[in-house]
Amino acid sequence: MSRSAGEETGRTPVQPPPVFLERQSYRRRRLMDAARLLPLMGAALFAVPLLWPSEGAGTVRMSAAITYVFGVWAILIAVSALFGRATRQSGGHQIGQETER
Repeated sequence: MSRSAGEETGRTPVQPPPVFLERQSYRRRRLMDAARLLPLMGAALFAVPLLWPSEGAGTVRMSAAITYVFGVWAILIAVSALFGRATRQSGGHQIGQETER
């Protein structure tokens, strides 16, 4: 008969407590993750005009491309402001700092 290490010593193995995050903490972390992905999304959106045809029947005018770039720029500013406001409102303390009881 084989016994596990916990049975040989007469003790039961210690299991770590289940991971539980408060709703506010979880939401704030997800918002911060989304904010970290915002520059990557912005870079991808700024690269879209590079895929537009430069010659031929489907040519995009330069004014449309400039309007697109400034539109994406304005949207990125607005979205980052919304993320900043949402993270400030969702919690009263910084992540990683212990709360005093």
